[in-house]
This record gives sequence, structure tokens and C-alpha cells, in this order.
Amino acid sequence: MESLIAKLKQEKNLTDAEFKAILQQDFPESLLFSVADAVRREVYGDAVFIRGLIEVSNYCKNNCYYCGIRAGNCKAERYRLTEEQILDCCETGHALGFRTFVLQGGEDPYFDDALICKVVSAIREKFPDSAITLSLGEKSKDSYRRYFEAGANRYLLRHETATAEHYRLLHPDDLTWENRKRCLFDLKDIGYQVGAGFMVGSPYQTVHHLIADLRFLQELMPDMIGIGPYLTHKDTPFANHPNGSMETTLRLIAVLRLMFPYALIPSTTALGTIHPQGRELGLKAGANVVMPNLSPGDVRALYTLYENKRYSGSEAAESLELLKKQVANAGYQVVCDRGDVRRDG
Repeated sequence: MESLIAKLKQEKNLTDAEFKAILQQDFPESLLFSVADAVRREVYGDAVFIRGLIEVSNYCKNNCYYCGIRAGNCKAERYRLTEEQILDCCETGHALGFRTFVLQGGEDPYFDDALICKVVSAIREKFPDSAITLSLGEKSKDSYRRYFEAGANRYLLRHETATAEHYRLLHPDDLTWENRKRCLFDLKDIGYQVGAGFMVGSPYQTVHHLIADLRFLQELMPDMIGIGPYLTHKDTPFANHPNGSMETTLRLIAVLRLMFPYALIPSTTALGTIHPQGRELGLKAGANVVMPNLSPGDVRALYTLYENKRYSGSEAAESLELLKKQVANAGYQVVCDRGDVRRDG
């Protein structure tokens, strides 16, 4: 296994059989994690970049089978933030040192192109030194271009799975792998810094699906890669499926760091939800981004893509200080800047 890890570091690639071995065989994971950590330190040092997450709406027109805010979940308590609330969240975050704001939400028709552009333009005008990231789902290329021209820099769109037959098992017929892939390449063509990623341990997933995910990322070459363990929600068709594996997720974070040394890889809330030290373990495996929640306190518990979502319940300033301590205890330091991708090392 040591030789495989050395090969992956050197060549940034393995055969399918070798990837399968790293993901499935029993071996001391500390070796893989230490090599991945060394690579991230070569490119980014001990910096952990913070992104201020603002969950703008939990309305969604889609019915993805795994998601707690799917349109068909009549038990979900819905909300939308106003433009003023979103700007207030940015104001709070900016005062605390955040220089990237991530506007995330379901595919809510209320947030049409005109409103999204209005909000993005207002943030860009008020906080010109900050990066604006959108994570609002599948749109037309023209819509993506309008957001970019309004001032958005980055777009996050997890591909979820890179295999068409697996994609069909996770989504209704009106959502297709082909369109998700089209969106990601449209975003790259426009000039966004693009983020993709996938769920680990989603229903019906095999190791061959995970290897296909790695191959797709090699094709896309994204700037950001977000993965996390699949976590179930009781009010979805997959209520009885088990959660994904933290151990496999951590191995994949390390593998991704060795394949894509420049990538911005978050240690996700899902990792922190599945294990009390999950976020810190993700950083030690090669992740270098965390996304504290800047949403108003009264809605944070409502944005439930999965159950038992971890959040502190405290104000943003208190949460940030706690996060800084956790990151420092893991051996890193929170850096308050835009945290742009460093492809040149």
C-alpha cells in the first residue's frame, strides 16, 4: 500500500484496481493521511479557509430521493431569506473577517434570475473585496452568465454521482446526469471557479461508482471538490438506507488531495454530524476549507438536507472563535481571506 500511495502522489492517478485497493483494503490509514497532509501543506501551508454559508431558502422544486428539502416533503417547515436578511448576514460575516460568502439554497423559483442578480450585485457593491459563491442548482448557461456578470465568482454544484444509471436511482426522471454534467462544463466555460463533488455511501453506490466519480473529476478538473458521507432523512424515500461511512469519506478526501493538490476541499458539516471530531479528522486527511453558518439563527435548523445536522446554535462571532480553537487543536490555523485556488502551488 505504501508504494500505491507514493505512486498516487507522484502520478496523481492510479488504475481502477489500484483505486479499489486504496478504498477497500485494510491498512494503516495514518500513512495515507500523513502523505495527503504533507501535500496540502506544500501548496497551502497550514491555512484553513473559512467560507460564510448563507442558506437563502429551503424551498425546492425538485424531488431528489435523498434530500430532506425535496418538494415532496410536506413535513418540512419552509422559509426564504429576504435580500435585506442576506445582506445583514454578509455584514455580520465581513465584520468577523469572512471574505467569501456562499449563497446556498434549494432550486426555489422565487429566486429567479432577476432577484439573484440583484442580490449578487448588492453584495458585490457593498463588499468589493469578497468572493461570492453561489450554490443554487441547475440553471441555463445564460442564467449562469448573468450571475457571473453581476459579480459572482464561484459556483458549487455537486455532481452527486458520475454514473448515469446510478444517477437515475437517486433522482426522478426529470433530472438527468447529462444535464448536471452540462451545467458544470457551462460554468467552467463562463469563467467561474467551479466546485463539484459527490456523496459517499449513497443508496445503491458501489466502489465502481466512486471510481467513476474520480474519473469524472479528472475530466472536469474543478477548483473545489466537496464530498461528505451520505446521511439519511426520515421524510424521504431513502429513510431506511444506512448512512455513509466516515472512514471511506476520509480516505477519499486524502485520495482527492493527492490527485488534485491545488483543490479547495471542505471538511463538511456532514462529517461533523456523523462524528464529534469529524471536521477535524477531515482537515487531517487533507481538507483545507470549513464553512461556518452565517444564516439567521432561527432558520439554521430548518435547512435539513439530512437529519441531526450539526450546528452550534450560537451567534456567528462565538461560533467562529470556537471553530478557530478546533482548527488550531487539529494543527492548522483559520485564515480570513478569499482563499483563492493556487494551481501554481
